[in-house]
Amino acid sequence: MEYSIIVEHLTKKFGNFTSVDNISFSVKKGEIFGLLGANGAGKTTTIRMLCGLLIPTSGTMNVAGYDVFTQGKEIRKHIGYMSQKFSLYEDLSVIENLELFGTIYKLKRDILHKRILQIIARLQMRNYATSKVEALPLGQKQKLAFATALIHKPEVVFLDEPTSGVDPLVRRDFWNMIYESASEGVTIVVTTHYMDEAEYCNRLCFMANGKVEIIGNPNDLKNNYKVENMNEVFHKISHR
Repeated sequence: MEYSIIVEHLTKKFGNFTSVDNISFSVKKGEIFGLLGANGAGKTTTIRMLCGLLIPTSGTMNVAGYDVFTQGKEIRKHIGYMSQKFSLYEDLSVIENLELFGTIYKLKRDILHKRILQIIARLQMRNYATSKVEALPLGQKQKLAFATALIHKPEVVFLDEPTSGVDPLVRRDFWNMIYESASEGVTIVVTTHYMDEAEYCNRLCFMANGKVEIIGNPNDLKNNYKVENMNEVFHKISHR
């Protein structure tokens, strides 16, 4: 079995505060892996360490076959990252944003041009292509942010609360995009506080106070706790 991510005994401290506390997990290639937990559980800190944006206090991390500690620059070529606060440039157009991110990832111009056309068609954004990002509806901004994270065809993509604040229809379309990427072999790590979205993941990792509480398939977790939905699973885990 091939793993895209292997985390062992990962810890991150900020002074006397332990944000992530000795966690271990692995994620299979092409898997949609959900990180769940209340605010402050350590989800975002974990993702930022895996992306090489935060230096861990201790532990080991391997992402897309590279050691995060010693091969950080190499890893960044093979991952995509969509943060809670989009990295889009509001004063640039949709096309200009895609061109900028493609250039950052050093895509050849002909390849970048083809991908931009594909992305605009997939997002049904032809009418917005030359519009400034600041004029886009929130849902379109979020889908565009996801597209910029995928433009260089990374092996692993990290999505931090990607559907926060948008309506259910946009969320459904966003998850269709996630499924499409996973079907092409891309590994997806996603944080969410929507428990219904947890059902869409292949496996879930519940975190609390910086620790991993439990990891499992949504259906297995519901069966184990003898409940009908992930809200009830979350409640059981949070109060055990």
